[in-house]
Amino acid sequence: MNILFIGDIFASPGRNIVATHLQDIISSEKIGLVIANAENSAGGFGITPSIAQELFSMGMEVLTTGNHVWDKKELFDYFPREPRLLRPANYNADLPGQGFVVVKARNGVEVAVINLQGRVHMPAIDCPFRKADEILAALPAKVRVRFVDFHAELTSEKMAMGWYLNGKVSAIVGTHTHIPTADERILSGGTAYQTDVGMTGPYDSVIGSDKGLVLRRFLTSLPIRLDSAKTGAELHAVIVTVDPSTGQATAIRRYEIK
Repeated sequence: MNILFIGDIFASPGRNIVATHLQDIISSEKIGLVIANAENSAGGFGITPSIAQELFSMGMEVLTTGNHVWDKKELFDYFPREPRLLRPANYNADLPGQGFVVVKARNGVEVAVINLQGRVHMPAIDCPFRKADEILAALPAKVRVRFVDFHAELTSEKMAMGWYLNGKVSAIVGTHTHIPTADERILSGGTAYQTDVGMTGPYDSVIGSDKGLVLRRFLTSLPIRLDSAKTGAELHAVIVTVDPSTGQATAIRRYEIK
């Protein structure tokens, strides 16, 4: 089965390019499940209930997030109503939402989707490594296909998580930096890995934001409010092929529309 993971959807340019191409990708690539990181989908900062519904209506089964998940306060009341929208599992358990969900792919196979967040140069939260162990121990053995979005800053932290989960999950892909990496591979234990899937959004920018505003911030050190860029939309994703009987990945490749 093929699983499509779409990298950080950024503002309306990201949403629009996904809306234009997603159904064609699902058909041509025989996609069984679509997952996307959507924490920047609302103007580059957070996600709203209406945008989450918009993305689900496009054909996405699960939405993951990261450190910007709390930017839109109206999301707090939405979490209990929509378990397919995840927040990183290693945030405090008292916060709304959950960090993993088990859904059925189009072929009927159950897939666990897990959302974790790194701790280096990020908010102080629980250990993602230990939280991963806790979640995996709680999953039924019959759920063999397990997909992890690790939202983290450092490449080294992402690679460490990849090796830590090697052989325990079907795939682990990184998000957050908005820069796609060229290191996709199958690790020794049958786990597909890529350090960062990259951004789906406006590449005529500085990681999604208006480049003029970003340059002013760097040149002046003033806390200038950043707005999302509007042009140069690209779609960056990864397709992972998994053997449902073993949960092991057999292939991983980058998928881009520029």
